[in-house]
Amino acid sequence: MDDPRLTPARGDLAAKYLEGKVKAARFVEGEEFEIADALAPLREAPSSDATLLTQALKGEHVTIYDRNGEGYAWGQLNSDGYVGWLPDRALAKPGGRPTHQITSLRTFAFPGPSIKLPPLDTLAMGALVTVAREDGSFAVTSEGWYLPRQHVGSIGHPEKDFVAVAERFVGTPYLWGGKTSLGIDCSGLVQVSLTAGGTGCPRDSDMQQDGLGRTLDPAESKKLQRGDLIFWKGHVAIVRDAETIVHANAHHMATVIESTGEAIARIRKAGSEVTSIKRLA
Repeated sequence: MDDPRLTPARGDLAAKYLEGKVKAARFVEGEEFEIADALAPLREAPSSDATLLTQALKGEHVTIYDRNGEGYAWGQLNSDGYVGWLPDRALAKPGGRPTHQITSLRTFAFPGPSIKLPPLDTLAMGALVTVAREDGSFAVTSEGWYLPRQHVGSIGHPEKDFVAVAERFVGTPYLWGGKTSLGIDCSGLVQVSLTAGGTGCPRDSDMQQDGLGRTLDPAESKKLQRGDLIFWKGHVAIVRDAETIVHANAHHMATVIESTGEAIARIRKAGSEVTSIKRLA
């Protein structure tokens, strides 16, 4: 059965490319949009109190198949394929091709070349922007936002160590479905960090377990290396070194660095064993 998280199909409507593969009352082509808001929640249902599945960042593209006329649009994110409901107001017609991305945990967008001006918005790591020019210590976007140059990096220049990216999130509050330094979950931390390092990554931990790296055998598992991923049912952690991991978790309600052995024992006590350990390289 196709994974509903990644399959834009409902009983009443489905994506045209799924015709003949799924059952639906009608099939539609869909229309591509760009996320215009700094951060847009993608929810399970068209309601502000529905479960947060993930978040879309400024500049991401999404294919929309349905708009309910009550402020929500249903579609599929182009980056990781996740399907859900987004606020209509967060969508805009695609603009110019992004040239840069936010490389700091978050940054302010100013209306002019001064950090004393009230910020227009706050952008999160991974947000995509089109830089039109530079003005002193600022990168100026196509919409006229002034971003601190040291917080912006060219697309195509990935971080060398994705684990170091994850470590920068230590202290971030835990948020189910979150993927920014304002709130993040375990698989969001892995996805954001790997993406910053230039590696495409699915959204949820079970998808990551199935799609990333190779499974270590028991002997290899005794010699963990930086960048290995440890999976439990519904959870994932990133190995920092032979002794510690970094992970976002609901026990601490934060992203923390923790002893690997202590974490495994604590999670086992809560009823869950390690399901696999994956090595990316």
